Amino acid sequence: MRKAIFILALLILATSVFLLGQQPAALAQSAPLTPIEELGQALFFDASLSVNGTQSCAVCHGPEAGWTGPDSAVNQTTVVYHGAVPNRFGDRKPPSSAYAGDSPILYFDTDEGGWFGGMFWDGRAAGATLGDPLAEQAQGPYLNPLEQALASAQVLCVKVRQASYAGLFEQVWGAGSLNCAQDAGGVYEKIGRSVAAYERSPEVNPFSSKFDLFWDAAVAAGKDVTQIRCGTGGGGMGGAMGCPGGGANPNRWTAFRDLGLTDAELQGLAVFNDRADCSSCHTLEAGPAGYPLFTDFGYDNIGARKNPDNPFYAMPPAWNPAGAGYVDYGLGGALRNAGYAPDVYETELGKFKVPTLRNVDLRPSQDFVKAYGHNGFFKSLDDIVFFYHWRGMMDSGGCGGMGGGGMGGGGMGCDGMASMFPEPEVDQNRATLAMFPRPQVDNIVAFLKTLSDGYFQR
Repeated sequence: MRKAIFILALLILATSVFLLGQQPAALAQSAPLTPIEELGQALFFDASLSVNGTQSCAVCHGPEAGWTGPDSAVNQTTVVYHGAVPNRFGDRKPPSSAYAGDSPILYFDTDEGGWFGGMFWDGRAAGATLGDPLAEQAQGPYLNPLEQALASAQVLCVKVRQASYAGLFEQVWGAGSLNCAQDAGGVYEKIGRSVAAYERSPEVNPFSSKFDLFWDAAVAAGKDVTQIRCGTGGGGMGGAMGCPGGGANPNRWTAFRDLGLTDAELQGLAVFNDRADCSSCHTLEAGPAGYPLFTDFGYDNIGARKNPDNPFYAMPPAWNPAGAGYVDYGLGGALRNAGYAPDVYETELGKFKVPTLRNVDLRPSQDFVKAYGHNGFFKSLDDIVFFYHWRGMMDSGGCGGMGGGGMGGGGMGCDGMASMFPEPEVDQNRATLAMFPRPQVDNIVAFLKTLSDGYFQR
């Protein structure tokens, strides 16, 4: 009897070990943090580092929502999160704080003809001061009156010195490093660098999605995911939907079967990389960790509309002198504010940083609402991917050739399609988007859902 119980216990233990590797990363033990990463984690989640002790970085960058806005009701309505002072709002939705550590110092690439790097949606944390845009971004919210609203770097320093992790701070940065009277600026820099270290850690960037398993399997099979394409003819599922799988091309999507993604996900990836040309900005090229970051850290204007629910329009003139007439010019506005000449910033008006698509669908529950775009106008992946389809169709000459003058051959006509979305907030410098078939919207969404971390534990 004891032998049977012992064997049963071993089986249960073995099963538990196996299942641990299959459950979401949030439920499994993550890799130990280094001391500076541990310090950054403590700073990131410390609500006392705000004017009234109510707001931490995690209030706007929740891990359960892919390190972006973790409140479904806010995402559904205002999108913009209020600061520590409840009636104060910024002008944009929180971007993800994950997979951002490789963004370079803001620079203009003459070969590409565009700006790359920096942090925030508009790149204003350029990185020139600290040599690290992520560290500069991490400093910003603490002293921003619309966010954590502390009065000065010295006040921030005193709060850290009073925190339970003050000893860890001195362990990382040296004895006497929390000298708020003589070196508040130096402490402020160390705080930014510590938070940036945590935001670069494997806890925040685990590369543990279904796509990452597929990527590993493809590499092991000698296949290059960056070259995946739609095939030719009608071979395989999807021939009638705009992404056939036949032909002899070794990079057709059907050649990537049995590596971990479903046919719908593979078609979505192929269209993403091929017909929709999403990967020209949300690149599939491997980053320093060996996996795609799904951003080139560049800037584009996709022609998104103004979000009328943005509470920033009602902010007092001290923060929004334009009132309801405020226009968010993105990178162009940041370059103008930084003192660049009109011939530099005018070509960048309306452009926003290309976000990573990692964790783009990660959410704590199926009914949780996430918002998309710099101002959160879009309320689902389906909405924003359909917008790309629609905008690409308009950029390609309208809906001619769709059959019957409308969607599905007999419904909405071209005039109705043209007015489906309001005019862009900024029409200058708008990117021309690639046209791809309407039925592939669902497949692209299916593919994007494979980018959520926690599918397995490394």
